[in-house]
Amino acid sequence: MQENNLPAVNGIDRRTFLAASSALAATVALGGFPGSAHAQPITLPALPFADNALEPVISAKTIGFHYRKHHQGYVTNLNKLIANGVLAGKTLEDIIKATAGNKEQSGIFNNAAQVWNHTFYWNSLKANGGGEPPEELKKKMQDAFGDVETCIKELTTAATTQFASGWAWLVLEDGKLAVRKTGNADTPLTTRAKPLLTIDVWEHAYYLDYQNLRADYVKAVLNKLINWEFALANMDK
Repeated sequence: MQENNLPAVNGIDRRTFLAASSALAATVALGGFPGSAHAQPITLPALPFADNALEPVISAKTIGFHYRKHHQGYVTNLNKLIANGVLAGKTLEDIIKATAGNKEQSGIFNNAAQVWNHTFYWNSLKANGGGEPPEELKKKMQDAFGDVETCIKELTTAATTQFASGWAWLVLEDGKLAVRKTGNADTPLTTRAKPLLTIDVWEHAYYLDYQNLRADYVKAVLNKLINWEFALANMDK
């Protein structure tokens, strides 16, 4: 039976169900993304949602370009760069850590980190996200920032003030929540901090929908799409 003719599952479009199931099997553990568990070549992970699932905050058109052009491009470039070399067959995380700070291997690092960062970003989002964080995560926010609102404000500031392309992160450092921002492909994965969730502020993440209004995109993501449960799952590991 062809995939398009398969029946819906619990009222969910079959294609959406298959994509979500594939992503769920690959998600949450930092080392659990496809392409990070002894796979060669590195593969493009399935999205954890349908292209139109995040509308109207992020359009299906943006998802299509962002995921199938940019994210896929990093995967393709990385595989070309590591083919037949000493990094072939290494986990994605090992490739990132082995090349971080090495100017001669900056091309490999940039593409590997962008594969990882983008996969982490997709899982930091969900339809009907935002709202009240889970109680355990909320307590951590209160301990670190005083309240949830201040934590969100810090994330907003990091995302809107990151000069040029980059990322805003909620991380765990020495048992305490913190907000960090990184430029270009840089990632907390190369530091002592444990990434919990991220917001992509490269222009290709929002320009089709928001033009130059990055602040509007960031606000909408935090209010309506951010996946607090994903952050909690990473915090508990």
